[in-house]
Amino acid sequence: MPDPMQDQPILQDRLPHLPWIDPRTRRLPGILPVDGQDWLRIDEAYAAQMALRDRLIAAQAKAVHALLPQARPAAEELYAVTLDWLRQAPGFHLTATSAVRPDGISVPLDPAQPLLTLGRLVQEDLCLMQREGEEYVLTGGILCFPASWSLAQKLGRPLTGIHDPVPVYDADVAKRVARLFDAIRPEQALWRMNYLTYDDFVLYQPRREGEKRPQPKGHVFIRCERQCLLRLPKTKAVVFTIHTYVVDASTVTPDELAALRKAVH
Repeated sequence: MPDPMQDQPILQDRLPHLPWIDPRTRRLPGILPVDGQDWLRIDEAYAAQMALRDRLIAAQAKAVHALLPQARPAAEELYAVTLDWLRQAPGFHLTATSAVRPDGISVPLDPAQPLLTLGRLVQEDLCLMQREGEEYVLTGGILCFPASWSLAQKLGRPLTGIHDPVPVYDADVAKRVARLFDAIRPEQALWRMNYLTYDDFVLYQPRREGEKRPQPKGHVFIRCERQCLLRLPKTKAVVFTIHTYVVDASTVTPDELAALRKAVH
């Protein structure tokens, strides 16, 4: 059944990295330092992805956005940091009240809705993680392109609760990731990249815990998320960014595709 929000593929030309091939990124947590300010990216799918984000935010903002009261200072700090990044990015024109995107669309700048505004400016989904006790808790996010999870269901839960359905995310990995979050410095963001094959191209794929995604048979598309971790200097919140790539499986070699299918199944 066609998706009412997206009836055509939105594809990048190629993947910038093959994480299942590179030994540094092949195994969890597979984290590397970000080069400079490369925690946000603008790629060839920008216009089409942003048009879809606009539709999702307009039609179902409560499904793609959430912000707990304690996260508002962090969301406001992320808003300011991201606008500073965009002022240096090619193709953007910012004034005090609006931002013109590289696709020519003008977006009102609304500091009262920091995450919803950013969701219409950058391709990345943005999640806020804040330390509460011994763990980091998801306290807010704009999530237009979920890959089999639900923002509403995970909000307010710690990392271990967020990843409970993922078999490879065991207690040992959870402890290591919590230590990793503690060690993130504002001046050095980190990144990792995951990978799966799909038979459908739809970017908005929320699922509740226990709800399985259809297992691919044709392995027509490769979907990867480049995930960055950034420490905000004032509130000390950790920003988890998700840049989603979907490419036709034919953009990798047969050997690379065979290695991917072996890695994910």
